[in-house]
Amino acid sequence: MSQILDCFPEYADTAPLDHLRETEYKYLDDQGQTYLDYTGSGLAAKTQYHSHNARLTEQVFGNPHSASPTSENSTRLVEQARSHVLAYLNASPETYTAIFTQNATGAARLVGEAYPFSRQKTLILTQDNHNSVNGIREFARGRHARTVYVPLQSPDMRVNPAVLAEALGGHWWEWGLDKIGIAKEGRSTRERGLFAYPAQSNFSGVRHPLEWVTLAQQCGYDVLLDAAAYLPTNRLDLSDGNPQPDFVMVSWYKLFGYPTGLGCLIARRDALSRLSRPWFSGGSVLTAGVGHLYHRMAANEVGFEDGTLNFLSIPDVHVGLEWLERVDMKMISTRVRCLTGWFLQRLLALHHTDGSPMAEVYGPRDLKRRGGTVCFNLRDAEGKIVDERLVANESAAAAISLRTGCFCNPGGLEKALGFDARLTRRMRRRLRDVTTIDSYISMAGFPSGGAVRVSFGVASNVADVDRFFNFVTTTYRDRVTDTKGLLPRLGC
Repeated sequence: MSQILDCFPEYADTAPLDHLRETEYKYLDDQGQTYLDYTGSGLAAKTQYHSHNARLTEQVFGNPHSASPTSENSTRLVEQARSHVLAYLNASPETYTAIFTQNATGAARLVGEAYPFSRQKTLILTQDNHNSVNGIREFARGRHARTVYVPLQSPDMRVNPAVLAEALGGHWWEWGLDKIGIAKEGRSTRERGLFAYPAQSNFSGVRHPLEWVTLAQQCGYDVLLDAAAYLPTNRLDLSDGNPQPDFVMVSWYKLFGYPTGLGCLIARRDALSRLSRPWFSGGSVLTAGVGHLYHRMAANEVGFEDGTLNFLSIPDVHVGLEWLERVDMKMISTRVRCLTGWFLQRLLALHHTDGSPMAEVYGPRDLKRRGGTVCFNLRDAEGKIVDERLVANESAAAAISLRTGCFCNPGGLEKALGFDARLTRRMRRRLRDVTTIDSYISMAGFPSGGAVRVSFGVASNVADVDRFFNFVTTTYRDRVTDTKGLLPRLGC
């Protein structure tokens, strides 16, 4: 403990989280688990499970599409959760609404399938996007819209703001940590297309500027902000005077572990009115006919919530947000920042006996504009990348939960591993015959098929970091590794 305090004395201010680790998250130490995958999923406190159990055993709930007492019970708690979501984000109910979805992917699909893409519109994506956002390009392609990717830069895995402004059609004139401006008249409509990017990379932990929202809107674009990896350790303020994305993707289990299978699309009401859904369903339609082929979509969020809502779990979003508010997001953010900085220092200091480095970090090596996600690969005694599948197997055997692979972010992995797009363009015909991810990796010349990702959250502590580095040094220092016996990769 004293070592981290030497570098990050503010870690001492987060001591109340150690009490929560010993009580609400006691199951980790009881089972000997080291959990380092908070970007993959948050962890739920015992209080959240107890609240769910008490609600279901003490009350009766029915399908909310009715006026019965049990239906009204469900409706009341669903709307309470919806209101709490907006309040948590400081989003005015007059400006925004919250649409409950199965997950953040469902939120992205709602936008993609209903957005008015056309030959005159462009979809702009950063290279650093989750596949749930990358997939929107297929909706754009189907309506003959153009898709443009803004590349990342090495070694920090960031986007050059001038290149982004050029892609958006603006004129970049000033860039700082907290300010971006464009020499361009603002546009009152969003006639140019859709811009989508993550507030925080799920691959490298880079925090991309929220000011890009305003930049893109002034250039005539709607903005879809992926906040799934950002919100677990940060508050997003959608009040007047702050950047106000047209659409925000949220995954609730990322924030507080439970419930799973629930996300939200937070949408500006004026932006929602520009969407046109390609189908209707039970729950989302105001009226529909069969003898006469007619339907009218329900207004606002109701027209985007298909079928029966998950009315037994949506109230747990309210419980989870209450829990985070009691714990204090500022304290969580401070702890995660300290542990991330401490982890990076120790990771970069790892060397084999001959002095060669044991790790290669993909992304920022300091805490400047980054979150609590660290992406890297280990190198063996011969300098080769240790296959991420080997790390997955051996860390699991040591009861360490981390993530390996490409994390559904192929653009991040391509940049990290030096992917040459020109090479694959030349091999386009040969790639048509590729049937496995391993043959693709071999043909593209990747040194590995993925990376290792460690991330921190509410229940993380110094002991977790210590256990990880004890594992790495005893397992990989001065070792020559190979890929014998490893199972084929299943995909990205």
